[in-house]
Amino acid sequence: MSENKISKSLMMLMILLTSLMVPQISGSVFAEENDEEDPLGDAGLTLIALRNDTLDTNQDGDIDSIRVVVVMSTTNDFVNLELRLFGVHKGQQVVETQIMSFSGQSNASLTYDSWANGEHELSLAIIDEAGDEITTFELPTYLLKPALKTPRVMLALNAPENIETGDQCTINRIFDDETGPRYGADGTRTFSGAPFTVLDSQDVLDCSHWPAGDYTLRETYRNDLSQTAEDWLNLTISNRPAPAFSLLTEGNGNSTDTDCSVTIIPDSPDIDFTPFVKIWRIQGVIFQDYNSSNFDCSILPAGVHLVSIEVINNELIQTIHAINMVRLPGLNLTEEEAEVLPSRSFGEDTETDSVGWISIGILCFVVALLAFVFLVRVKDEKDIFEMRDLGPEPMILADGSPDSQGLPTTVDDEGVLWRQHPDGAHDWWDQDLRIWNRW
Repeated sequence: MSENKISKSLMMLMILLTSLMVPQISGSVFAEENDEEDPLGDAGLTLIALRNDTLDTNQDGDIDSIRVVVVMSTTNDFVNLELRLFGVHKGQQVVETQIMSFSGQSNASLTYDSWANGEHELSLAIIDEAGDEITTFELPTYLLKPALKTPRVMLALNAPENIETGDQCTINRIFDDETGPRYGADGTRTFSGAPFTVLDSQDVLDCSHWPAGDYTLRETYRNDLSQTAEDWLNLTISNRPAPAFSLLTEGNGNSTDTDCSVTIIPDSPDIDFTPFVKIWRIQGVIFQDYNSSNFDCSILPAGVHLVSIEVINNELIQTIHAINMVRLPGLNLTEEEAEVLPSRSFGEDTETDSVGWISIGILCFVVALLAFVFLVRVKDEKDIFEMRDLGPEPMILADGSPDSQGLPTTVDDEGVLWRQHPDGAHDWWDQDLRIWNRW
């Protein structure tokens, strides 16, 4: 009985020693043994293990990556190898590379990230230091789903619902692509529909200074893996109307010793006239250094005065209103003031002088003579008609086309030619005068 126990113990010990001599490798292990051809052996290499591990990097329950582990040994003093892991999906091939420099025994790992949904055929090539292929191992075909972000293009508009020229308007260009740069397959972005050139580096477009019109913006992207993305944006920019306002007058028709004012009243309470330029004129002469919405007309002497106001908004669109302001002389005037100021009518108490028939005849003769001279002069001016100036020569090229002076140009829907300055200002081309006008 004791001999049987000893025999069983010896047998179990031999089985244990045998199992220790066999490499224990988990996962899928591939090894090639070919008595006829051994390219690795000819290169002084031995493949100890080749293992593939499936990964779920984003933990969504789907396989999206494959990690390939290679264990090799060499009989050479030192060896430099390059491992190339190829992945093919629908005719598109990507490659992952890893340099392996070692003596004795070493290992290396490569990770293949899925970039598209579907089957991916994998293979591993071993390249020597001279760049020649030693051998290639065909790996299994895997059904993978991508964890990398596929290309995405989006145009986000930040502007009022009804956009007018000069409104705050920006377009954010949102772009993502992890698969292209991951495999050195960056693509090309194409932008169309803007009135001026758009560069790839411009992540935010300022449409505050674009001319009025309807725009259809489109951005497309395609990388070298044949992945595409695109987005559309339609927007309309309307011409901002001229400032709309009325004038509130106080003291019109009153004497100079009473208060008098002219005030700008905007038609819409939503429009702030504070930043607008306001130019007041008296009898056509600019009232200097007076950029206010209220004009104190009590400084005007007795008489009839033409008071005009020109309001210019931020887009240089202007509106002009004017009134005739009547100021009567005061009641308590000195003799000097009474001689200078216009006389004031007191009804039936006002003394009147008879002009006389002779004076009326002379006046009619003078008026008739002036009318005759004026009519003859107008006729002569019609006969001597001069062509108007076609504009300064520097604005016209030798072939007669507009000289944009190197600035970018565009033509709007109405056929008007525009050019843009570096500060965002615009000029439009007057076809008749052949000159640029600031807009």
